[in-house]
Amino acid sequence: MRIILLDIGSEYYDYKVLREGYMMLDLARLPRYIDLSCVRTDNTMEELQEMVALAKDYRFCCAFAMPCYTKWVVEQLKEEQDIAVGGTVGFPSGADMTETKVETAKRFVQMGVDELDMVINVQALKNRDYEMVCDDIRRVREVADGRILKVILEVACLTDGEIQKGSELVARCGANFVKTGTGWMSAPSTVEHIRLIHDAIGDSIAIKAAGGVRTLNQIEQMIDAGCSRFGIGVRSTKRILQEAGL
Repeated sequence: MRIILLDIGSEYYDYKVLREGYMMLDLARLPRYIDLSCVRTDNTMEELQEMVALAKDYRFCCAFAMPCYTKWVVEQLKEEQDIAVGGTVGFPSGADMTETKVETAKRFVQMGVDELDMVINVQALKNRDYEMVCDDIRRVREVADGRILKVILEVACLTDGEIQKGSELVARCGANFVKTGTGWMSAPSTVEHIRLIHDAIGDSIAIKAAGGVRTLNQIEQMIDAGCSRFGIGVRSTKRILQEAGL
């Protein structure tokens, strides 16, 4: 398979996987596969500053903070046209009321974010309340106003069947990405999770892996399985850059 960089707008880029029987991973473009994140409870301002500096130095695809610091990140990166800023919606449980998620997404749009990563209503998915799941996604998509929307399944909480059903619902509801996790769970996202998702949705929408992605080998294997974006914390990203010789 071949990874090709596609210009999809003046402010940010995205990727498409073309299946051609082989993989070409240009390590020089590795940062363009990665969304840097500082979305843990204990992330400090020093770590946020390090994330912004790292994004500028290596031109990472996107940067995420928790909502209270997202506007600060927007301000820090407003002159960097090729680095998107993302907003987290419904972190970490996904159990917020839909109205709360919609209002959060609206506020992010107003402050100038480029992408939204929302957590699916995990409880509703497990309860097979698919109408609630889809209403949640569609209403956030409506206020996203054309911005990239990634919907997080939190695969560590789901059975294989729930992962595939959730992926189908995400694709059906018009999101741009299925994302594996928030990074808050102790169990990591795996290559098998990517395969399960890809088997369910094919190439209809893209796949983002997050949670426990800590080596270059994991990234390569996940790309081969159909993944095209990665959410990785600053510390793990620095180790992966070193491993890649960047």
